[in-house]
Amino acid sequence: MQPVRRSTLIAQVTEQLRAEITAGRWAVGTRIPTEPALAELTGTGRNTVREAVQALVHAGMLERRQGSGTYVIAASDLGGTLSKYFASAHERDVLELRQALDVTAAALAARRRDDTDIDTLRALLDRRNELWRNPETATPHEKQAAVAADLDLHRAIVAASHNEVYLEFYDSLLPAIEQTVARHPVDAANSFEPQHEELVRAVVDGDPERAATVAQQFLTELIWLRRPEAPTS
Repeated sequence: MQPVRRSTLIAQVTEQLRAEITAGRWAVGTRIPTEPALAELTGTGRNTVREAVQALVHAGMLERRQGSGTYVIAASDLGGTLSKYFASAHERDVLELRQALDVTAAALAARRRDDTDIDTLRALLDRRNELWRNPETATPHEKQAAVAADLDLHRAIVAASHNEVYLEFYDSLLPAIEQTVARHPVDAANSFEPQHEELVRAVVDGDPERAATVAQQFLTELIWLRRPEAPTS
């Protein structure tokens, strides 16, 4: 009966970790505690924790990153399944899907944003623009931080729509969006800083039509620039 008890223990720890993710205490994009820390938190051994984490990796909710740690990439098993599917999608397809999602989210956010959303968007915009002004000599870590800041801003706009289903679907697309953004130069020349500022301004001002228009124009331009025959900066 020992294998059964051990399996049950792993399942219990897996569900505890899953609960942290689905409750939002470990948000998409964040790094979870280390295995020793998780073992202490759950009162179990490291092997049990390792297998529980691996179960959520297989489910597509977590991702191990060599030398960096384990990160949340989806808030549910469904989101994990979608993330796996999107991971192999063509860049053009991802951008076209974003065009539909981001435009609608921007309009909804302009209608529904609250004071907390406004403060968050302004702070994330400032951080994003600052990081994207780095010169081409920026280190890989700095470029990774700039990409993450860009994703944080766009996700915050979706979060400001206050549509949980929409947000979960967008979260499942984030790893694919990250790949498309990181595939291109990360510097001031490719920042689209004025477009991001106008987008956030429209959301903050509560102007859904202008927010949707700005998002549409920005992503249309991005799709045009990312087409295979387009020159790269």
